[in-house]
Amino acid sequence: MLLVQLQVQGINLAEGAGPPTEVLCLMNMIPPEELEDEEEYGDILEDVKEECGKYGVVRSLEIPRPIKGVDVPGCGKIFVEFNSIIDCQQAQQAWTGRKFSNRVVVTSYYDPDKYHRREF
Repeated sequence: MLLVQLQVQGINLAEGAGPPTEVLCLMNMIPPEELEDEEEYGDILEDVKEECGKYGVVRSLEIPRPIKGVDVPGCGKIFVEFNSIIDCQQAQQAWTGRKFSNRVVVTSYYDPDKYHRREF
């Protein structure tokens, strides 16, 4: 088995994504400007939900969007809440290092309490 380490803007994808939780954060997938268009935003939401659904039950999904003149925390990141940690781990393994719109996806687990408080 060949293990390949990827470097993305100083992030080593092989280092792991922290302790597993039910919430997965997908990064480096979508530039914030692509989230401004209502139709494109809806398509991205559906695509991510459908793709993540292959690995388990998706409870909820948040994609913070840009607001003119406001620094939106988490803008450009995608947060996916799964029904279980196991589902989330399967999705994390499948998404890490994968290409999406010619970008290499970076993942990390995210604190469920912060997620529910919308602290992105």
